[in-house]
Amino acid sequence: MEDIQVEELKERLDKQESFVFIDVREEWEYEEDNLGALNIPLGTLPHQLDEINQYKNQEIIIHCRSGARSGNAKKFLETKGFSKVRNVIGGINAFRALED
Repeated sequence: MEDIQVEELKERLDKQESFVFIDVREEWEYEEDNLGALNIPLGTLPHQLDEINQYKNQEIIIHCRSGARSGNAKKFLETKGFSKVRNVIGGINAFRALED
């Protein structure tokens, strides 16, 4: 699936649209600033697939700080049969820059 720009993400969050939202940053990063996503750090993602397997055919939007880790998470999930995964371009940094 095509990745998602922060503008579209903000609009969808504002409208409280339904999608699976995952933050793959480390716990301490998530605690400092988060958008309300489920926190599954990239390093633990392979061990936590059971938690998200029921979402295999639903839209999943993944973000991190800048988009690099979430890009890797997207590729990994696609190899595990997740078909509708989107990476947030620019991550939370770009999202927060929208608000400035």
